[in-house]
Amino acid sequence: MSSSSLAVKPARGTGARRGLGLDLLGSELSVLFRRRRTWAMLVAVALIPILLAVAVRLSSEALAPGEGPPFLDRVTQNGLFTGFTAMVVAIPLFLPLTIGVVAGDTIAGEAGQGTLRYLLVAPAGRVRLLLVKYIGAAAFSLVATLTLMLAGILIGVALFPVGPVTLLSGDVISVPESLLRSLLVASYVTVSLLGLSAIGLFISTLTDVPVGAMAATIVVSVVAQILDVLPQLSWLHPWLFSHYWLGFAELLSQPLDFTSFGANALVQAAYIAVFGALAYSRFATKDILS
Repeated sequence: MSSSSLAVKPARGTGARRGLGLDLLGSELSVLFRRRRTWAMLVAVALIPILLAVAVRLSSEALAPGEGPPFLDRVTQNGLFTGFTAMVVAIPLFLPLTIGVVAGDTIAGEAGQGTLRYLLVAPAGRVRLLLVKYIGAAAFSLVATLTLMLAGILIGVALFPVGPVTLLSGDVISVPESLLRSLLVASYVTVSLLGLSAIGLFISTLTDVPVGAMAATIVVSVVAQILDVLPQLSWLHPWLFSHYWLGFAELLSQPLDFTSFGANALVQAAYIAVFGALAYSRFATKDILS
């Protein structure tokens, strides 16, 4: 009788912890996506393909192949390329900027508002809180990339002809299959931003000033991209979290090539592991005064 009672208690405790974790995650996502700042950034991201498409539509000059950002010369031929072109334009600065704002605010924002201590008073635990904060940043990365791609497709359909897509390999695929490729590209870019999200989470544990954490995360992104173009540091390039950001062009060939996708995922996983551990090491020993 006593042994069965002891067996039940851990199960209840585990269920309670799981319930608490889900409640905390739901609360985090609710707060994140109810903020005006979050919606302002998503609107800004959606404006990138819209402005690009309108500019191309109003231009009287035909672009030569290879002129301007990749795929730009194909936009007038097929509106489905608007999303791909906008993604290339947004990756170096605009998407990392939004990720820097969200990831940099994860812990530092709570500390700056004086709510971090109250979050830890609940039996959530510091590890679970860090995990929930990171999942929130990762969720924003997914929503931002999907918003950009969807806006690109919609404005492309509205302003340009749409039909079977000619891939970089010269093969032609149907519109439904091209939409699937668009989803794969958005997934690729989402994965690309996960390492930066982990860096932002770590930086956020170092300060109680969210603006400082946001700025530092964005600066790290810029520095990594500068290092990635220096030929003298070619040995370092494969280890930079930004190295594979534009490698999604392989997803626009036939047959599908996931080489860059796999390499990118491995690099991002390494950054998540390293900076996640650093964030925990810092946060676990940090005196929470606010």
